[in-house]
Amino acid sequence: MPTPSVMVPLGTSAPDFALRSIDDTTVRLDDFADAPALLVTFLSNHCPYVRHIELEFGKLIAEFPDLAVVGICSNDTENYPDDAPAYLREQRARAGWSFPYLVDSTQEVARAYQAACTPDFFLYDRERKLAYRGAFDYSTPGNGKPVTGELLHTAITRVLAGQPVPLPHRPSLGCSIKWRPGNEPA
Repeated sequence: MPTPSVMVPLGTSAPDFALRSIDDTTVRLDDFADAPALLVTFLSNHCPYVRHIELEFGKLIAEFPDLAVVGICSNDTENYPDDAPAYLREQRARAGWSFPYLVDSTQEVARAYQAACTPDFFLYDRERKLAYRGAFDYSTPGNGKPVTGELLHTAITRVLAGQPVPLPHRPSLGCSIKWRPGNEPA
């Protein structure tokens, strides 16, 4: 059953993080301090909702060279081995992504962001206040609507221009975060 994103209150500060990337480097929230906007995206390799948009997502973010982007996989890799770093590297190559792809092995970052699904998008303004949380577009696997990225594209354009993203924001829809047993959010 598809899981919707949590509509975290706009204006919420970006939670701090320091995570290992699939390239074995540590990436921190502060690494993006100079960027005019930051997109934090929760992703996974095995999720059909992510696979449905991954190529268009890569194309969309390439249109915004000033936008900082980070992908995070928080899934339990013991029970979902297709989300292990080796497979995330394959996904990044397949999708043409160049942003840091991080592994949240403790799942603490997903909990801090209130990530619920993959894909789950959190767009922050220059002050790292949440400006958009929601869907990529109106398409989901099998619904026949084209993958355009229109909702996220509009949000990024407005945030980079210093403008608010008009409400309502449509929640993202996807596979639930695969929590380790006993680690599910309350």
